[in-house]
Amino acid sequence: MEVTEQCVVALTWVMKDTLGEELDVLEEPVDFLIGGDDLFKRIEEALQGHGVGTQIDLHLEPEEAFGDYDENLILLEKRELFPSEIEEGMSFESSAMPKGTSAVLPGLLYTVTEIYPEHVVLDGNHPLAGIALRLHIKIEGVRQATEEEVGRGTAGTGFFRIEPMAPGNETLH
Repeated sequence: MEVTEQCVVALTWVMKDTLGEELDVLEEPVDFLIGGDDLFKRIEEALQGHGVGTQIDLHLEPEEAFGDYDENLILLEKRELFPSEIEEGMSFESSAMPKGTSAVLPGLLYTVTEIYPEHVVLDGNHPLAGIALRLHIKIEGVRQATEEEVGRGTAGTGFFRIEPMAPGNETLH
C-alpha cells in the first residue's frame, strides 16, 4: 500500500538541525495520520505515493516546521505569582497560568526559561521555533486509517504538539 490521504503511516526518523546536531530519533515506528494534524504539510507531501521501506531526506525551513521565533511570546512575570517549587524547564498551558500574570495567547505552552528572585521568564515559543530541520525518514508501515482516527484528525501520536513536561525531560515526544 502506498501513502495517500487518510491513511496511517508508521515512521522512524532522525531529526537534526542544520549543523548536524541530533534533535530527535524515532527508533521504533510511530503512527501518524496523513491528512490530519499529526505531521507538517511538507512531510505529508513528501510521503505521498511512497510505500514501506522508502527512505526520504527532507530539509524544512522554520516556516515549514515549528515557525519563526517570536520575541513577543517571551513574558517577564513576578516571581511571587508562581509556586515556590517552580523550576526551569517546567511548562504551563496558557489556560493554567497563575492569576495575575499577563494576558497570554490561548493554546500555547509557556516554558520557564529563567528564574530570578523577583521575576520569572516564560517562553511561549515551541522549543524548535526558528530552527531549520533535516529529517531522514523511513516508512515502516502503511495502513488504512480507522473512522475514529479520521474523525479525531490524529492517530493519537501528537508528536508535533508540545505537551507540558516534567523538569529535566528533554524529549519531544
